[in-house]
Amino acid sequence: MSKPVVLIAEQLSPATVDALGPEFEIRDVDGTDRPALLSAIADAEAILVRSATKVDAEAIAAAPKLKVIARAGVGLDNVDVKAATQAGVMVVNAPTSNITSAAELAIGLLLATARNIAPANAALKGGEWKRSKYSGTELYEKTVGIVGLGRIGVLVAQRLASFGMKVIAYDPFVPAARAAQLGVRSVTLDELLATSDFITVHLPKTPETVGLIGDQALRKVKPNVRIINAARGGIVDEHALAVALKEGRVAGAGIDVFAAEPCTESPLFEFESVVVTPHLGASTDEAQEKAGVSVARSVRLALAGELVPDAVNVKGGAIAEDVRPGIPLAEKLGRVFTALAGGVAAQLDVEVRGEITAHDVKILELAALKGVFAEVVEDPVSYVNAPVIAADRGVEVRLVTDEDSPDYRNLITVRGVMADGRVVSVSGTLAGVKHVEKIVEVLGYDIEAFPSAHMVFFQYEDRPGVVGTVGRVLGDANINIAGMQVSRDTKGGRALVAMTIDQALPVQVLDDIVAAIGAEWGRTVDLDD
Repeated sequence: MSKPVVLIAEQLSPATVDALGPEFEIRDVDGTDRPALLSAIADAEAILVRSATKVDAEAIAAAPKLKVIARAGVGLDNVDVKAATQAGVMVVNAPTSNITSAAELAIGLLLATARNIAPANAALKGGEWKRSKYSGTELYEKTVGIVGLGRIGVLVAQRLASFGMKVIAYDPFVPAARAAQLGVRSVTLDELLATSDFITVHLPKTPETVGLIGDQALRKVKPNVRIINAARGGIVDEHALAVALKEGRVAGAGIDVFAAEPCTESPLFEFESVVVTPHLGASTDEAQEKAGVSVARSVRLALAGELVPDAVNVKGGAIAEDVRPGIPLAEKLGRVFTALAGGVAAQLDVEVRGEITAHDVKILELAALKGVFAEVVEDPVSYVNAPVIAADRGVEVRLVTDEDSPDYRNLITVRGVMADGRVVSVSGTLAGVKHVEKIVEVLGYDIEAFPSAHMVFFQYEDRPGVVGTVGRVLGDANINIAGMQVSRDTKGGRALVAMTIDQALPVQVLDDIVAAIGAEWGRTVDLDD
């Protein structure tokens, strides 16, 4: 019998091939050579890539035998996960392979900025001995503010504590009690900005975090602060940072990631007090070997039809056909829940009602958790690591099933109790033979909205003219409304707007609408990735 073909499209460590074992026919191709890739992938059941090979819809369509795409690393920007899912192709990555390397680079940048290592090195190599010019600052007893207390943020906190630093952190999705267990004091973003001598960013890149450390934030910091970003480009506004450095409101920075990459020109390059590196977070021999070995093991599991812990789009093992259409809906409900909650729940219930409960619906709980944490942590969330993430944040999770569903044939609800006692819920169902996704309840309000790439929710006091005002603000911003649902508890009571729009809503426009209608709050959620 012929062996399954595993295609390696980029240079990987020898340990990767060893981990695959002798059961496969290993073929190599230059993944950046498009014609060669499309030809070679036709026979492949698995393909292993790093970041240079584009495995898009065209490549997936050219691979009728393909069962798994393995990214030897964390990011999946070069893999069309949606097209792979539609084709029934599993996508796996190595979410923990680079966390130590990334944490160490952030600390390296922090040390380099504290002691002016880069400009001193350049001056000495240029024949200049300038000890007094490049005097620096100690880390001991200084305050470091960590923005984002995920896995990398925790590693950074642990390591900087050993320098004798006072460690504080801002992360609305990590309970203060959990931070305290790590020896970290949880604070608001404003307090972190105002009190930190060093600020290091470890957040995922989402519409809410892009530009988080921007002009307004940089006007709240100490003038001696040094800012590190080795997480995702764009979270620190590079232009605003350059202005702050020029005006003396920030003392220095260490930047590994940029809003647009590759980046060879930036106003930040003009400052001796800024240390820059070309996205080296995962660029260590150890991280690359860990990534290769990890995805090789996942490929073996996937092709054997077994559970794959690091699958990011589908779960290995048998799933009932009646349950499968509910998986993407449950994930979307989880993402809407997080947008509405604005923080981490103390207890989270995933309720499944109706005929579907005759089958094993555990996957729906996992899908909902995957959605809940999708934009909370730095790295991709899988069906296996989602419960671990929940446990790390002290979230008690329950799967509740009931064959009785009075209003819908099947109903999925994500309901959470927040630390302040608020109850946040969102429910959805699948309609008709085509399994059309519908959101039918939000925060107790009955609505009927179709999950869309860009959604907006507002809660306000019920009164005439609000819908027109919302339309006017969006019209002035040249943003088109695709659909709108309004629901209220009582006449003149509280009302909820659930709206779909044609593009992502800028934060400033959201704030303008909230102010214009006197809303209690406004939330956006993007479901397009």
